[in-house]
Amino acid sequence: MSARPPKPPLQERWEQRMEVPLAVASLVYLAGYAVRILADSHLPKGWLDLCLAVTLAAWAVFGVDYLVRLRLSGLGALRFFRTHLLDTVVLALPLLRPVRMVNLYYRLQGRSNAPRFSLYGRVMVYAGLSASLLGFAGALTVYRYERDAPGASILTFGDSVWWTCATLATVGYGDVVPVTPMGRLVAVGMMACGLALLGAVTGSFSSWLIQVFTREDEEEGGKRPPGGSPGA
Repeated sequence: MSARPPKPPLQERWEQRMEVPLAVASLVYLAGYAVRILADSHLPKGWLDLCLAVTLAAWAVFGVDYLVRLRLSGLGALRFFRTHLLDTVVLALPLLRPVRMVNLYYRLQGRSNAPRFSLYGRVMVYAGLSASLLGFAGALTVYRYERDAPGASILTFGDSVWWTCATLATVGYGDVVPVTPMGRLVAVGMMACGLALLGAVTGSFSSWLIQVFTREDEEEGGKRPPGGSPGA
C-alpha cells in the first residue's frame, strides 16, 4: 500500500482550524441521534424534527470538511479515497465520528506543557475512550432496530447496553441477541472492534510488564558485586 503523501500547508491549516468545530459537530450529532431514539415517544414531533435537522446539519459539516480537504490535498478523488480510507468510512458512517474526538485530546495536550501519558498509557486510554464511544453508538443503533422487531430479546436500552458490553468484551453470554439484519450487521462490527481494542490493550499491557521486569532485572544486576551470584 502506498504511503500517504505529505499534506499541503493549506490543508494542514484547515485541519487545525477545524479540529474543535468538528469535535463539537460530532457531539451534536451523537446527542441529536440519541435524543431521537431514546425520547421519541416523549417529545413532541416538532422537537424530534429539530433533532433530525441538527443531526443532518452536523453530517453536512462532516461532508463539507471532507470535500474541502479533498480539494486542498491536490490529489485525485480515487487517490484521496485510498489514502484517507478511515475518513471516508467515518463520513459514510457518521456514528463513528465521535471516536475521532479522542485524537483532539492528544493534539491539544501536545501543544501545551501538560505531562503526557507514556506510549502504553496512551494506547490504553485511547482504546478505553474508543470502546466507550463505539459502545454507546452501537447500543443506540441496535436498540433502534431491535425494540419493535418480532421475537426480539433486546427490548430496552438497558438490554442494548448490556449486550454491547458483552459483545465488546468478546464474552457473548447469549441471553440477549439481535434478530434484525441491521442489528446483526452492527454486531459483526462490534465484535471486530472489540477484538481489535482488546488486542491493543492486552498487547500494550504485556509490553509494559515486560519493560518493567526488564528494568528491574537490569537494576538488580547492576547492584550485584563483580563476580558475585544472586545467592552469594
